[in-house]
Amino acid sequence: MTNKIFTVAILGVGSRGGNAYGRIINRMKDKFQIVALCDPRVGRLESFGEEFGVPVDMRFTDEGEFMRERRADALLIATYDCDHKRQCIRAFQLGYKVLLEKSITTSLEECKELMAAQRELSGEAAVCHVLRYSPIYQKAEELLRGGAVGRLVTIEAYEPVGYWHQAHSFVRGNARSTAGASPMILAKCCHDLDLICSFAGAECVSASSMGGLSFFTEENAPENTAERCTDCRLLDECPYSAKRLYIERWKQNGSPSDEWPTNMVVAAPVTEEKLMEAIADGQYGRCVFRCDNDAVDHQTVLMEFKNGVKATLTMTAFTDERGRCYKFHGTYGQITVTDKEIKITRYGEATEYVSVDSLVDKSLAHGGGDVGLINSFYSMLCGESSRTDLESSYEGYLIGFAAERSRLSGGKLVSVHDS
Repeated sequence: MTNKIFTVAILGVGSRGGNAYGRIINRMKDKFQIVALCDPRVGRLESFGEEFGVPVDMRFTDEGEFMRERRADALLIATYDCDHKRQCIRAFQLGYKVLLEKSITTSLEECKELMAAQRELSGEAAVCHVLRYSPIYQKAEELLRGGAVGRLVTIEAYEPVGYWHQAHSFVRGNARSTAGASPMILAKCCHDLDLICSFAGAECVSASSMGGLSFFTEENAPENTAERCTDCRLLDECPYSAKRLYIERWKQNGSPSDEWPTNMVVAAPVTEEKLMEAIADGQYGRCVFRCDNDAVDHQTVLMEFKNGVKATLTMTAFTDERGRCYKFHGTYGQITVTDKEIKITRYGEATEYVSVDSLVDKSLAHGGGDVGLINSFYSMLCGESSRTDLESSYEGYLIGFAAERSRLSGGKLVSVHDS
């Protein structure tokens, strides 16, 4: 491993590019130096430019000017899903090594175009599937590969989106519409599909899926309610009230000055006054039953893999739970993985428990997955392979797009690789 310090440019200094990955990269002074930023939002550009020590003349609001030439060794792309294909291909043309935020693209056709461009241009990119780097899931995979419960037969994956997270991201937020984002099964669950592919250990043959938008529509709005929460008679009662979600919850959490999701509603430092102004006038103060959203609020996917493994993934908005749950059923036992523990039950034997506290630093995002991703990207820049490079990540997206085709056709079984 070299001791080289690589220069990094960041395209999009939002929640992931600035607050998450940008700050991790900036802390790793022995590995990286951030030298250029691009974001159309002047406030975020200036704030992160100062924090990361980027010269004023290397802060860009115009993507075209920023991408006119190569600015660094590596480029972090953390923009909207609909921009990823264009930006990543241009990055390959300029000779960047790329760290690409998920979702890779918004459609199967774009995904194929990006893969073809990577091969043609000999590009290198790692995808931000941070859960692959979480010690929890790495331990689960180690147990499965070691035969801890015999041969794996089925996988159950449960992704509780959460009622308030659904309202924030997929009803009021930027991922509310499939016109500018991936289908929700990818926008929210590309991590899960990526993990399932890794756990199954084989190519996926077919998928079927059912789901839809069942609740966050105007026909479900309570009587005599308003277009905006601040004008509504249910401001203090509705569980989806912007006042309750963004001000009361923010206060309950200690009024942090720069934490998600409130730092998506207003620019840091977050204050009650700024939040009140934002929910009175901005997109996050709209009634959840009167938004321009079409993202689903529940979906289930059934998958079959070449080695005979079957998997199900259930995603739902209608829960107050947080944290994924995976169950792996083998011929000699079962493994259950949550954000609290790994439970290993071998048939006829006493159950074993592995505490998550012994595996992860809870102060780190995604149980250390974010830091693991950035360390892996450094290794890729040094010439090593990435476990979440484009080729390794592609299978999960094929499944996601197949699942969406199946959902739109009422659950029809769809071949994953014949499309």
